[in-house]
Formats: sequence, C-alpha cells, structure tokens
Amino acid sequence: MKVSVVILNWNGQDFLRRYLPALVKYTTLPEVEIVVADNGSTDDSHEVVEKEFPSVRYLQLEENYGFAEGYNQALKQIEAEYYLLLNSDVEVTENWLGPLIEMMDSDASIGACQPKILQTEKPDYFEYAGAAGGFIDRFGYTFCRGRLLDVVEKDEGQYNESGEIFWGTGACLMVRSLVWKEMEGLDAHFWAHMEEIDLCWRMKNRGYKVYYNHQSTVHHVGGGSLSYGNPRKIYLNFRNNLFLLYKNLPHQLLFPVLVSRMVLDGAAALQFLITGQVAAFRNVIMAHLAFYRHLPLLRKQRKKLRGNDVVTKHPQIYTGSMVWNYYFRGKKKFNELNWKP
Repeated sequence: MKVSVVILNWNGQDFLRRYLPALVKYTTLPEVEIVVADNGSTDDSHEVVEKEFPSVRYLQLEENYGFAEGYNQALKQIEAEYYLLLNSDVEVTENWLGPLIEMMDSDASIGACQPKILQTEKPDYFEYAGAAGGFIDRFGYTFCRGRLLDVVEKDEGQYNESGEIFWGTGACLMVRSLVWKEMEGLDAHFWAHMEEIDLCWRMKNRGYKVYYNHQSTVHHVGGGSLSYGNPRKIYLNFRNNLFLLYKNLPHQLLFPVLVSRMVLDGAAALQFLITGQVAAFRNVIMAHLAFYRHLPLLRKQRKKLRGNDVVTKHPQIYTGSMVWNYYFRGKKKFNELNWKP
C-alpha cells in the first residue's frame, strides 16, 4: 500500500457521516486506502461506517487509548509507505492528496508534511491548529503561519509558498512510515495535544525535515474532542509543553528555558485567578505537579533521545519571544514578526 489515510475515531459518528463522503470522493488514487480506527467508541460509529461507507476499512481498537497511543496501536496493524493521520472533523478538497505524496516522494529526508488548514465555518480563514505550518519560539510557545495566539488570519495567498516548518498538525499529517517506526510513533504519555509537535521535534533532531505544502488544502472544524477553552485542554497544554521542552531541548538551553517557562506559566496562572477562571488556574498548578511526577520517566526519555541527536539547532525555532511581540509590540500576524525561517 502506498498511503493509508487513518482517522482515529471516538464517538464521532456525526463527523463520519458529514466528512467521509468528501474523503471517499476525493481519495481515489491507486494504492491508497481509508481506515477508520475506532478508539473504543460507544456510539454507532461502527454501523455508520459498515453500512454507509463500505469501501472504508474499519479497525476496532480494544479501548480508548487517547490520541497518541490510539494512533500507535492502529498503525501497528497497518502497512503502507506513508501514513496520513486525519482528524474525523476534517473535510478534504479535490486534489488534496496528490501534492502531499509528490512532496514526500521528492525527498527521502522529509519525514512529514501537512497541507494548508482552513476553517470549516469560515473557509477563507486559517484554522487555529495548524494553519500554514507550525513553529515555536525560544520559550516553547507554539504558533503558526496564519495564527498567533488567538488571532487567526484571512487566507489571501500570503502563505502560498511551500517550505520547511518546525511542526505539522496532527489534524492532517502525512508521515513516512519508516520514520514513524524509527521514532517509535507518538509519545503515549502526552495522551493528546502537542504529541505531534514532540514527534516532529524528535524527527528534526534526527536530521529529518517537516514541510508545509500549500498546493493541498483541507478544512478543519477544530476542537472536536476538547474545545480550546476547556480546562482539561488547558491542563494538557501546560503539562505537555513542559514534557515537550524537557525531552527535546539541547543541554545548554534546558535549564534557562525551563526556569523561564516556570515564571511565565506562574504569570498565566495568576492571570486566570485574577479574572475568575479558577478551574483554569487549578489546572495550570496540576499540570506542573504532573510534570514533576513524570520527571524520572522524562529523564530516561531525554537520555535516550540525546544519544541519537544529529541536529541541535533549528532555523525554524524563533529566537525571539512571540508572546512579547504579540502583547507588548502589537504584532498579531506571522509576517509582522519580520522573520523568515
């Protein structure tokens, strides 16, 4: 098999009914299959796929493993040159898949690539999680071409240029299967959120590239599992960002960056408390406690990973502070950073 398009589904029968028709219609290249890997759903997802989409392969997992381990379990049972991780709330467009395959075929050093991600409800605006390719700043804050913090840009062709990025979104990410296996898949300890950034960072430390392809476009609902303001998501994002930094930073940056993040996270928690967001405040504290509990495991992971590093400096990491530029210099768009990765 050339490509397996794999949707990890959990109680997403409505999304499957809504978005599988376009996926089936526009995914007709030879040696390409569509797989719905079910993460222990309790709704009628199985019946929906079996009766309404007979060309789609249904793979039943034993339980809800979460996003990261769910994909790990599913892809162990799938053989293909390329895996394409696709959220159930993504609507593909005509000719969405060909450019991604061509990009991966063109350069064996490309470990993963993503398309342009636009919103479903506002299709001329970029989508929060992925947009036109992801980056991080020196303190580990994530952002995208087309999205800084909560400001999402209108797509006016300003990012119609394919190129190397730091991370690609798990909403729609094509990964070379040999690289996936070399990386041992996603880190299940993340459960969900930022696990694809961790995967991409590990790839880049091994010398692989991650690319954005503007010739492919999909639309994403976003927040299909947890809304962006959900306290559980706040917990996962703060905790997983610390996991991400501890695992992947080079030795000389680990201490100064982590100390800086502790201070910045404390400021964010205080802001939540002052504005009456008590649940969010509590979840930031719980995220840091969870990080400390995981330190023995993280040390083992870090030791193993650092022994395999090929590259430690990445031009796709913004050396300034995206947050400082956003709040204190009024720079709300990617191009206003005056930075070319």
